[in-house]
Amino acid sequence: MIHGGTEKEEGLYLRHGRCDLSREPSAAGVKEFVEWLYREQKNFLFLTNSSERSPKELQQKLHRMGLDVDESHFYTSALATARFISSQAPGCSAYVIGGAGLIMALHDEGITMNDVDPDYVIIGEGNTYNYENILKAVRLVLKGAKLIGTNSDLTGPAEDGIIPACRAMIAPIEMATGQNAYFVGKPNPLMMRTGLRILGGHSEEAVMIGDRMDTDMVAGIESGLDTVLVLSGITSRADIKKFPYRPRLVLGGVGDIPGVTE
Repeated sequence: MIHGGTEKEEGLYLRHGRCDLSREPSAAGVKEFVEWLYREQKNFLFLTNSSERSPKELQQKLHRMGLDVDESHFYTSALATARFISSQAPGCSAYVIGGAGLIMALHDEGITMNDVDPDYVIIGEGNTYNYENILKAVRLVLKGAKLIGTNSDLTGPAEDGIIPACRAMIAPIEMATGQNAYFVGKPNPLMMRTGLRILGGHSEEAVMIGDRMDTDMVAGIESGLDTVLVLSGITSRADIKKFPYRPRLVLGGVGDIPGVTE
């Protein structure tokens, strides 16, 4: 997200993606882009639909890959989910299938774990997902717990291809219970507006940078942000024609952004 747009010298950037920075930074000019953000004293925030890791863990992972980004620049779907649930039902309890990042975020918002009679069943990504947990989640939802997904991504990137993400993992619970989950992460405008508040910006002065048409670009458009699609992720130029909406700019990667602003 760029505060002031891609044609102005000062800006607020919101990079939306599914932890695509966790891949090789040099591949798409990510390291140069981050260095440019700091050098030009831009305000920026990396939004990720991944809920497994905390901002600190993301910061440490990127540091090992040669990228120095302070943890304050990360906002995850786990944090967004915890904030949303806390605002809806302060002091509530939840049965959670997900990683440590999600559990930590919920704990920090005062949400307790409960596998007997929780207010919510919350699903994120992680290695705790198994058949026994699905059965328990189904029974709890049928007893009245509300079903929440940290994000609506069907798949996510992995080193050897793609892997099932939150929406694919929550689908069996929805089908068995007849209840539709509420998804907090992108493209839900809740996450976008929170990101803007964190950075102190306004939608008309910001730009969304992302690599997915179905989440990043539609989230930016529906939230009133300028949009920049980068082709360094899963979206190709040919894919753009499949959608009824268009980003304002299409670039090869985030490494091209500094040149656009000059």
